Amino acid sequence: MAYSSDLPAARGFIPPQSDEERRLMRRVEELCRVARERGIPRYMGFLSDREQDLAKAACHKADFAAIRFWGGYAGAERKVLCLEPPESWQEEPVAYLRMTAMGAGGDRLPGHRDYLGSILGLGLDRVCIGDLLADPEDPKVFYAVVLADKQEFIASELSSAGHCPVRVETCDRLPSHLEQGIERELKEATVSSLRADAVLAAMMHTSRTRAADYIAAGRVEINHLPLRAAHETVYAHDIFTVRGVGRYQLAEIGGKSRKDRVFISFFQY
Repeated sequence: MAYSSDLPAARGFIPPQSDEERRLMRRVEELCRVARERGIPRYMGFLSDREQDLAKAACHKADFAAIRFWGGYAGAERKVLCLEPPESWQEEPVAYLRMTAMGAGGDRLPGHRDYLGSILGLGLDRVCIGDLLADPEDPKVFYAVVLADKQEFIASELSSAGHCPVRVETCDRLPSHLEQGIERELKEATVSSLRADAVLAAMMHTSRTRAADYIAAGRVEINHLPLRAAHETVYAHDIFTVRGVGRYQLAEIGGKSRKDRVFISFFQY
């Protein structure tokens, strides 16, 4: 794929758009203050990519640089914010669970949504749960990255997912074939422009009219924020969530073809 420097780079920071996002930033600033003044590490539960951007901005505003994000493995999507002053003791904020479906097969096996719903049904908040990973080597097995202090509770209380009984075991790490993250198939296409409807249509293999209908119906988010109009410009690394359909990432934006179409590469989660 050819590349051109005159095409848009990654999307810039978008300020908080709701009271909930402003509360998140204030909470991060307060944790930064405590970590600095008391010289102790502070941690904040699993955050989405959008929440991670807000947390970074809050840390910058608080002039606190000793931060990292950790989701339990390379390439994790949801990550814990770790505020760790120099020379302070550090904790391992995440732990792992191995969940095995018992006595089921084929379409009856629980999936990501089943496991997430069942864990949340134990009364836990979403921030307690990181990524849920299907084991490509065993269709009956899922792994969960969770907050370390919730590992034993989930392991003892979770007994089913969907309509299927499951066995839950604690483990010290993910298997080696999952530690580097899931390899996703990168696909390529050309689009007439970097309008949201044009790019979404290419990723979904549908028409621009249908893509625009999804947007008009309020079913599309970019980076966890509602997409307001089909003509909005999109950028490299944007994540599209289409309710009821799936999630896509615009991985890279390339140069232009002889017919003035833009090369893109993308993958579906």
